[in-house]
Amino acid sequence: MRRRTALALSGGVVVVGLVAAGWAAGYALGDPSPLAAASTAAPVDAASTAAAAPPARTATPTPTPTRTTRTASVARTCSVAGAASDARLAGFQGQVRNARTGEVLFDRRGAKASRAASVMKVLTSAAALKVLGPDHRLTTRVVQGSRPGEIVLVGGGDVTLSRTPAGTATAYAGAPHLSTLARQVKAAWKAQHPGQRITRVVLDSSYFGGPSWQPTWKVKERALGSTPKITALMVDGDRANPALNTSPRGSDPIGRAGAAFARYFGDVAITRGTAPKGAAVLGTVRSQPVSTLVQQTLLYSDNTIADALARVTAIEAGTGNTFSAIDAAVVPALRAYGIEPTGVRVVDGSGLSDDNRIPPAYLTKLFVKVLHKSDGLGPVYRGLPIAGRTGSLSYADRFSGAASRADGKVRAKTGWIDTGYTLAGVIRAKDGTPLTFAFYALGNVRPSAKQALDSLTADVWSCGNRLAKR
Repeated sequence: MRRRTALALSGGVVVVGLVAAGWAAGYALGDPSPLAAASTAAPVDAASTAAAAPPARTATPTPTPTRTTRTASVARTCSVAGAASDARLAGFQGQVRNARTGEVLFDRRGAKASRAASVMKVLTSAAALKVLGPDHRLTTRVVQGSRPGEIVLVGGGDVTLSRTPAGTATAYAGAPHLSTLARQVKAAWKAQHPGQRITRVVLDSSYFGGPSWQPTWKVKERALGSTPKITALMVDGDRANPALNTSPRGSDPIGRAGAAFARYFGDVAITRGTAPKGAAVLGTVRSQPVSTLVQQTLLYSDNTIADALARVTAIEAGTGNTFSAIDAAVVPALRAYGIEPTGVRVVDGSGLSDDNRIPPAYLTKLFVKVLHKSDGLGPVYRGLPIAGRTGSLSYADRFSGAASRADGKVRAKTGWIDTGYTLAGVIRAKDGTPLTFAFYALGNVRPSAKQALDSLTADVWSCGNRLAKR
């Protein structure tokens, strides 16, 4: 079932709507996600006050191959050399691996570490699950200020926090609301300070350090609607329209959040600062668990959640609270999965920077674990879009025409920046062979590179374990 085409944005593709039935069509690649019926939309089916997604089912770990196994009896005569040489792929890199045996079936400069666009979100998600854990939630607090009549709104990195009234659907299903927080604060304030009104709201965004904009990002992304400044305090991902995934972002996320919160208290002054140490807590709201945030960022390639998760991962890993601290947190977290991240360089969480580096060979190894949902990577598997069915692979220009023969058989993360298109994930091949793959089209690329990537992937699906190395 095809979805309407949506605007594509650098660092990933985001859309306006999601039809709840989408995941059902992808059973061939595994269990459907509970996120499907409630994830990103305008409007979203589930209210923003909906309960968090239930914990992921625990799969029986499947041993990850530790050595390459060759099967001499298999005739590797099915070539995808023509599709891999398509001029639309520009500077092509790629690798395909048999997920059952570990054997590399196809390789074109697979060891070369290159920019991978939004495929970086897979690494960010894996690191967040390892460091934070699937049940971790991001908390926004209000505490007592240091002056009479003063309260402090303290951001905790939850970019899904909404300025819309509780019960309103937003781009982030299940997100907490400022209105809920304000009710808590008013009740606590009245009990603790009878007869005294709140006169000042202080905005504390110190949880994240600066800069708020990664220097290699193109500023146009804010106007195009894919990416905001990354601050610890913001509402609705700083979207102009909270209900839309793709919506222009502002120049002052902290100010937008503060103004929205202050309205609940009438005529009050708004300033910026930090909360007093040990201040009494007047109210708290929490995000969905990391397991759900991971699925939300992968399904429609949400840059905002990805970069917030990367920053919180760095903070909890103890490497710092700035963009420059992310690599030192993510790379060791990835190493904990038992795969050496040789060549990996992490500049941001979203993949928007040209300076990120991931070898396709690393991804084909990591996706073996994702496919088996081992080491706690089930949320990553469930968040991957399904070809022709869900998320950023459900648009009319993805897996169309002859490539639609692989509909429902491919789960993969899409990526796009100005200098490349990427696609990486897992394939349940026509012959039943489980495959992992990572394909990059880099250089002077056009949107038609997406169709070339899809055609190549569909050819790999057709070949299965007969895939020829050349």
